[in-house]
Amino acid sequence: MKVLDGIKVLDLTRILSGPFCTMTLGDMGADVIKIEAYPHGDDSRENPPFVEGESMYFVSLNRGKKSLVLNLSTDEGRELFYKMAKEVDIIVENFKPGTTQKLKIDYDVVKGHNPKIIYCSVSGFGQTGPYSRRPAYDSVVQAMSGIWSVTGHPGGVPTRTGTSIGDIFGGVFAAIGVLGALYHRDRTGVGQYIDISMLDCLVAVVEGQIARYYGSGKVPVPVGNRHATATPFDLFDTKDGGIIIAVQKNSMFESLCKAIGRPELVGDPRFTSNSNRCDHQAELKGILTEVLTTKTTKEWMEILIEAKVACGPLNTIADVVADPQIQARNMIVDVAGHPKIDVIHYPNSPIKYSETPNEIASPAPILGQHTDEVLRRFGLSADEIERLKEKQVVS
Repeated sequence: MKVLDGIKVLDLTRILSGPFCTMTLGDMGADVIKIEAYPHGDDSRENPPFVEGESMYFVSLNRGKKSLVLNLSTDEGRELFYKMAKEVDIIVENFKPGTTQKLKIDYDVVKGHNPKIIYCSVSGFGQTGPYSRRPAYDSVVQAMSGIWSVTGHPGGVPTRTGTSIGDIFGGVFAAIGVLGALYHRDRTGVGQYIDISMLDCLVAVVEGQIARYYGSGKVPVPVGNRHATATPFDLFDTKDGGIIIAVQKNSMFESLCKAIGRPELVGDPRFTSNSNRCDHQAELKGILTEVLTTKTTKEWMEILIEAKVACGPLNTIADVVADPQIQARNMIVDVAGHPKIDVIHYPNSPIKYSETPNEIASPAPILGQHTDEVLRRFGLSADEIERLKEKQVVS
């Protein structure tokens, strides 16, 4: 049993933000039916790299779902959508605002068929406001959120984060919103509409930058790999690479100094408090780097872990998937059952329930893999399905 067993989802999403939301719900046990546009499906099926002709980008975001190809621009396609909408709990879409109204599948229409429906829309800027109808991608909302302006090195070019966090946080907050709406409906019997803006999500998680701006009156700028308000909290060179050391408390700074053989730094007036250390960050980094470059990252990791100093190696993705902590937490799992690919290596769900553990139910589907199965579930006969295929309503 999983926490969302019995919950049915119609997934109208594509690319990243919406699929990440519905993938998360699927990991929790929801039955997710991915409705893909006729005839080519989710746009991300065209994104490289490809294995056996299948996009690994698509595969990575659509595990555990059933694929139904449906032509929503036809009257029969819409009627079929309404039939399914009556029997499900959740609909998630991430079209450009206004698209669902044109297709006549928006919340106001759907709730006429199912008043208890929970309907979630994810978009770049939300359904309201002066930017609502603008097209948006992750890089656009990252730049507009201010995250680029504080990412990178001092004096350097503003920098995009290495992953599409605008899309990802849009999907995460959408899933949170859906779960909250489900709880509300359980108590009241009332469904509702959820409006998720990727830009809103990034403004919400821009960390303390907004607080620092209002508190100091200064516009935050990039500080590189160090922390803006804690020192030493940075990437340091070692004999063979780099190590992250993260210190804020005086007690941990004392432990660090003793561990590296420089206990006299604790009493240095420049370094007696975190505030002082921040004021003299460059001087302290120079002193620490001189010491840290005398040993390898592995040697320093052993020493600093023993001293209970927060630290970590600078891992590549290859290092991550081989990391014993990641393996112990079962965070990389092998999933079989794809029609074309023998085994797919997935990052597992990070939500670890004690009684109802999440698990990946199945790999991502090939296009239209479950069209017949899904339509039979909603009462259509084999003859009716064949007729709809001939009329290019489904495939």
